[in-house]
Amino acid sequence: MSNRRDFLKTLAAGGLLLAVGPGIVASAADAPAAEVAPPPGWVRIAPDGSVTILSNTSEIGQGTGTAIAQMLADEMDLDWKTVRIDMAPVEKQFINPGWGEYATYGSGGVARQFQQLRKAGAQARAMLVAAAAAQWKVPAAECDTQLGAVLHQATGRKLPYAKLVQQAALQPVPAEPPLMPKERWRHMGKDVARLDLPAKTDGSAVYGIDVKMPGMLHAAILQCPHFGGKLAAVDAQPALARRGVKKVVRLPDAVAVVADSYWRAQQALNALKPEWDLAAASKHSSAPYRDMLREAVRKDGDLVVPRNGKAEDLNAAHDAGAAKASAWIERTYSVPLLAHATMEPMNGTASVMDGKAQLWLPTQAQDTARTYVSQALGIAPEAVTIHTTLSGGGFGRRIEADFAVQAALIARDAGVPVKLLWSREEDMRHGYHRPAAVLRLRAGFDAAGAVTAVRMDSASDTLFSYSRFGADKQYAKPFDRSAVGVLLTRYYGLPGFVHRTNTVDAGVPLGYWRSVAASQNIFATESFVDELALRAKRDPLDYRRSLMKPGSRERAVLDQLEARSGWHGKGPAGRHRGMAFTWANGTYIGQVVELSVDAESRVKLHRVTTVLDCGITVNPRNVRGQIEGGVIFALSAAIYGEITVKDGAVEQSNFTDYKLLALAETPALEVVIIDSNEAPGGVGEEAVGPLAPALANALFAATGKRYTDLPLIKAGLRLQ
Repeated sequence: MSNRRDFLKTLAAGGLLLAVGPGIVASAADAPAAEVAPPPGWVRIAPDGSVTILSNTSEIGQGTGTAIAQMLADEMDLDWKTVRIDMAPVEKQFINPGWGEYATYGSGGVARQFQQLRKAGAQARAMLVAAAAAQWKVPAAECDTQLGAVLHQATGRKLPYAKLVQQAALQPVPAEPPLMPKERWRHMGKDVARLDLPAKTDGSAVYGIDVKMPGMLHAAILQCPHFGGKLAAVDAQPALARRGVKKVVRLPDAVAVVADSYWRAQQALNALKPEWDLAAASKHSSAPYRDMLREAVRKDGDLVVPRNGKAEDLNAAHDAGAAKASAWIERTYSVPLLAHATMEPMNGTASVMDGKAQLWLPTQAQDTARTYVSQALGIAPEAVTIHTTLSGGGFGRRIEADFAVQAALIARDAGVPVKLLWSREEDMRHGYHRPAAVLRLRAGFDAAGAVTAVRMDSASDTLFSYSRFGADKQYAKPFDRSAVGVLLTRYYGLPGFVHRTNTVDAGVPLGYWRSVAASQNIFATESFVDELALRAKRDPLDYRRSLMKPGSRERAVLDQLEARSGWHGKGPAGRHRGMAFTWANGTYIGQVVELSVDAESRVKLHRVTTVLDCGITVNPRNVRGQIEGGVIFALSAAIYGEITVKDGAVEQSNFTDYKLLALAETPALEVVIIDSNEAPGGVGEEAVGPLAPALANALFAATGKRYTDLPLIKAGLRLQ
């Protein structure tokens, strides 16, 4: 009993409210007396009434933590002025149930745990109400809540949550508490200001690059320029002879210098002349690899079979449609390797002592980092603690654990806490790149001009061979899911459709890049659908609408897109429009690009209109920001983005030769969100896929030329 009393005292004094969350439900009443108390739940209520809501989604610029706070604040009926957010510890109860791990990707921060988080908040609210009712000796049904307090309607009594925490922890956890009805939402659906912005504005926010610890040293790293190469030898003396240098650390494929400042570490590193063992290094180069991809798409690859589908049915439908075809059109598209190019280079701070490790990381995958750090150090995962910092961009790059493992190994060797920071050149040359791909589409038509069969062949390497050190290789079969994404038939009624994939080894590390397969495939498919519309002598938007089910969400998006972009209206002289549409992660999205092209092939981007139905919109301001960011990200890639490789080494090194869209080149952006009561969909990645084809289709409208290879700058186009 003494342990239980001590736990309840701690709970009240520290203001911790319940360990309630998706997948795991626990309260003080469930904790055995002899065991350590469980970790805190999603919400902590302090004695002064202030509330800390925990987020299990890394802050990489998207503001999901604020949306999570809005959900829990509504279900608990909290006063927003009392709310702040903090990162949840990397514990099982905070796993994103949609992914089964503590990680941030796939636009899943809200969409993949909307119901579970709301339920957690509703459970906490119900337990607070039950505690007040017990104290007043009245039925809980007679009580309600208002802005952080429980009310007894009949007598007007009122108790703030802060005075009920201890008693609430003793209440049974309701299995299915009623959720707050939409008409009582105070925060969801509103343009609530992001809770992380004040700290980012006044400079107090801590990114990975900002971490400071007593006695901490700094490390700079140089990795083998050729993928797969190893460190053969290095003379450490030129570095050790420099002021402030403490140690030179040799890693299997890199050398690092540890010093009392990053500048001194980097300058000392520049003095080293490591020898590299290239016996097993990649020999691949971009130009011949592109030829290999173009050859591969003319072969029969692995058939993509949707869930609950049958290969024989797909093949039979395609063969029957092909037999009816009297004419065919064909087009081949290509996209290059791309870098993530996050504003904050890869970094991590580690302390490894007494068989335990602590890391401060700007990461998107805490569980992954802990797993691979523990393996590298030869200690149990439970001995590794991950502290999540803010990240200066992610885009999928921070799903990987390479920089975390390096930081841990260097810190172990140094014997003190060490912050590892990659230079911009290292960051550009040693990423996990978006795969290069070639895509071939063919469509058959009958005598009346109707489409009878469509075949898509794609060729790329699979990112599953590289991402997370190859842990997901099994997902590349029976077909490479990372190269497929969403099939056209998810939203278009195209007959006899088949998709086959071909995997061609790139010899270059590949990883998840914002929107993943959509960034490759939607460029090809939506450019090709425009050609189908032209063949049918139909307006591109009207043609797409004819392929959709009447009354569907996708049709509603096109209707709004038509109206808001002025699609059928006459615009200013010399302006032309192109469009594209897709579905991803539960969100339907369409875009129209409006541009003009002068006689010298200089392109002026005037406007991009985006319409989306992403289901329930928790924070419209966040959604608009994510869509706008996705558009700019995609424009940079479509116009400028390309990583080239020569003999297994990346040729680009910085933003001087990996150009991003400039502010003066950025068009006006309009984002229209359709009001919806459907389950929330994703918004972080969804604007990326359709942008490139909408841009290419607008260029066709302006020039009469089909642009099938990215980036567009290689075709002689320039922005003005």
